[in-house]
Amino acid sequence: MKRMTMLSLAGLAMTPLAVAFAQSAPPPASSTQQQSTQQQSTQQPSTQQPSTQQPSTQQPSTQQQSTQQQSTQQQPSAKQAQQLQTVVVTGSAIPRIDTETTSPVTVISAVQIQRSGLTTLSDVVRSISADNSGSIPNSFTNGFAAGASGVALRGLTVNSTLVLIDGHRNASYAVSDDGERSFVDLNTIPLAAVERIEVLKDGASSLYGADAIAGVVNVILRPDYHGVEATADVGTSQRGGGFTRKATFLAGGGDLNTDHYNAYFSVQYQKDNTIRVNQRPFPYNTTNLSSLGGPNPGVPSNAVGSIYGSVTPSTGGNIQPLRSCTGEPYETLVTNDPNSPGSYCQQNLASQYGQLQPAMEQGGLYGRFTVKLNDTTTAYLSASYFQAKTWTVSPAQQIQNATPNNTDAITLPVGNPSNPFAVPALINYAFGDIPAGFNYNNHNARIVGDVTGQFNDWHWDVTGVINHTWLGTDQFGFISYNALLGAIASGSYNFANPSANSSAVRSTLAPGYSKTSTSDLDSLDLSANRDLFDLPGGSLGLAVGAQFRHEAQDDPTLNPNFEFQGLGNAHTKGSRDVSGVYAEMDAPLFNSLEVDVSGRFDHYSDVGNNFSPKLGIKWKPLDWLAVRGTWSKGFRAPSFAENGSSASVGFVTYTPPPAFQALHGNNGYVQPYALGENALANKNIKPEKATNFTFGVVLQPTSWLSASLDYYSIKKTGVITQSQTSSALANYYAGTPQAPGVTVVPDVPDPQFPNAQPRPIEVIGEYVNANQLKTTGIDLDLQGHWDFGDGIKYISELSATNVFSWSLTLPDGTVQRYVGTQGPYNLSSGAGTPRLRGSWANTIIWGPLTVTGTVYRTSGYAQIAEDVGVGPGSCITTTPAGTPFPASCRIGASTFFDLTGSYAINDHVTITGSILNAFNKLPPFDPANYAGPGTNYNPTWSQEGIVGRFFNLGVKVDL
Repeated sequence: MKRMTMLSLAGLAMTPLAVAFAQSAPPPASSTQQQSTQQQSTQQPSTQQPSTQQPSTQQPSTQQQSTQQQSTQQQPSAKQAQQLQTVVVTGSAIPRIDTETTSPVTVISAVQIQRSGLTTLSDVVRSISADNSGSIPNSFTNGFAAGASGVALRGLTVNSTLVLIDGHRNASYAVSDDGERSFVDLNTIPLAAVERIEVLKDGASSLYGADAIAGVVNVILRPDYHGVEATADVGTSQRGGGFTRKATFLAGGGDLNTDHYNAYFSVQYQKDNTIRVNQRPFPYNTTNLSSLGGPNPGVPSNAVGSIYGSVTPSTGGNIQPLRSCTGEPYETLVTNDPNSPGSYCQQNLASQYGQLQPAMEQGGLYGRFTVKLNDTTTAYLSASYFQAKTWTVSPAQQIQNATPNNTDAITLPVGNPSNPFAVPALINYAFGDIPAGFNYNNHNARIVGDVTGQFNDWHWDVTGVINHTWLGTDQFGFISYNALLGAIASGSYNFANPSANSSAVRSTLAPGYSKTSTSDLDSLDLSANRDLFDLPGGSLGLAVGAQFRHEAQDDPTLNPNFEFQGLGNAHTKGSRDVSGVYAEMDAPLFNSLEVDVSGRFDHYSDVGNNFSPKLGIKWKPLDWLAVRGTWSKGFRAPSFAENGSSASVGFVTYTPPPAFQALHGNNGYVQPYALGENALANKNIKPEKATNFTFGVVLQPTSWLSASLDYYSIKKTGVITQSQTSSALANYYAGTPQAPGVTVVPDVPDPQFPNAQPRPIEVIGEYVNANQLKTTGIDLDLQGHWDFGDGIKYISELSATNVFSWSLTLPDGTVQRYVGTQGPYNLSSGAGTPRLRGSWANTIIWGPLTVTGTVYRTSGYAQIAEDVGVGPGSCITTTPAGTPFPASCRIGASTFFDLTGSYAINDHVTITGSILNAFNKLPPFDPANYAGPGTNYNPTWSQEGIVGRFFNLGVKVDL
């Protein structure tokens, strides 16, 4: 978010077709399905364990049942199809034999997750190649939604990707990204109990309702478990910092068929240490880029202070240090600076106080009890509790700050102990004796009850979900504006000798603030499906369902009465009731032609009604070739931040245009600074609407090779947006009227050029349905597997997403194009929209030994963003002379290689290990990214580079 890793793992994801032939053994029979004798597939690379799932009567795509394949490549007859075991795939509510639906679905199994070496569900999901602009990493701790992680398929931000657990919705994180976008925190989903993750890369509002515009991530937990499994891992970075330890435990027993019950529970825990800025090399350990020709925010004229303060007579004169520079590693004595005449101690505050990775601790419990009530009815009750703590540290807070109260021109009165002059003194200072930062403590409690059964020819399911989250936020070290004015007037705070200040004085200046934010989701899901009659290609399937849910969010103000300097503000409160009904029909018109039609009607208590239809077609002219396509309508309901009792003020790092800088002599006043963006809720806001189109081919020319290539096109209209910063700023500089409801607030005048136009300090406007956007691209998934005999197997998995276009059309018809650039810069952390993300994983299995090497790549991008630049092509970061910085105005690609392995000592003990970022590559230099607290790199795509070569060693015990 505006102030306040991950790379592609899709190479580990198999296409649904690949999943279909990757079963290593036939699954057990379902207790509620008619079955013929189990037939084992002739295609059996052991790349994925078979699924053992609940019957096919769940809410759409909640559970995959036991899958049965034919021993030949022939299509089954309609009668045979009725006898074979069926499967429910994300994006459809109808059980099927063929797992290849009309929509593209990628499946990541638990085995693949283990081979990746990734240890959190956040890392796994965010490494999908389709995850793009607006994705939220754990390392982004300067945002409103710090302490959480979110996925943004198709680059449509986290609020357009629906995240489900077993096909059911979850409560959103209690704080919105950018103070606007609701999303599910991936840190609170139990990875230890995950059986697989299904990623639907297509619109799905016709079944799931709002938010499923860019796609659906459906995390499917184990339906049952028998045995005991435990793991323990430790790891550390070769460059220092980031030490991690993790443990999981899973135990269960009972057989549904013989004991009529199964019960299991899982426990997981992980703690990651901080990586400090001073543990990494230049230029990632400083904001002073003058040695590269870039900006240096460390000079007093740029209003960035040092804990060794300096003063200047208000009537003009040289800077004078309040005390001598000690010459410690982060301090440099500067004299004869043309921008700041005099002498002062310049300080590398980022290196002295900053961190590149926050300290995190997360863990939780998940339990599930399933009982077979009779031959046709099964019920389960599950409960989970997860907690995720994040500790962040901020650089020392400045006395000079433009937000929310401008203190750039604050002076020490005559007689103040720190003012040596006979006139008031301008002061430059950072409160190094007052540590600053945030502690986040997120809790997520969830209970799910489900009963499924059969009545005549209908398979039915009833599911209830109760989900409550609460987030404790403790802020410390931010300076109270009123207390600061009082301390300066009374002289109670000693700037020249901070060690003389008492703890009471410090506490008065920075009293701290705590708040608790909550979110809730309570739902009742009803669904049923049946076969109607036979068609030439199989049975006509029908599924119907209804959903009733209550949603609420209460996020108190972050900065009450704008008391604290250098801190944004947001508050959100709202609630609503939602009811929806849906239906789907799947018609196998012929053995080679399938048509799927679905639609859903939703009623929202706050924004009215919506109907979302979808049509899908799959044609299979040859046994090894399928052609598929979909057309659908979707929608996203406004978040409570957009239409509730809400407002948010956030900041982006902004550099004025060169012409404006020249009017101010290119001095510190016009170097990069924090620009405020104030967004106000609008109760008349309407839902966003979307039109989705996909077209693809699926190939399986041999038993050892499969591939899919899918084109997608998404068009959103009525896009909810804040006031357009770029056009508002252009109007401000030109002196032309602003759009209705938009205001640009000027800063105090430049002391060196008081008659010049002041820089803009804040842009204010309501959320409006003003824009439309369109994005297109392709997804490629390719998998091959070879068995060389003597226990040697080789598996190769390639996956990539190429974004062709990502454009935003403004109300005046202006088109902003973001693909391949660092725009939209106002979105989340300004991470940009890379054109290509992909990965290639290669696994060798030799008896008890498994070794996987994976290459991850995210393409580079131009350091431009049309939503903040004045004119297309303007570089976000410039030198003090106003020229592009870096000179190419381009950020390089991120390419990393991970090596993981495991060795089974016996049937019960396995040793695991990994070397992540094996070549110890540093991240591409990116001075424009403001995710923080890291400096000069993009943590959304390149966090693995800043972590460096990372060694991990573990053991797994399976009893």
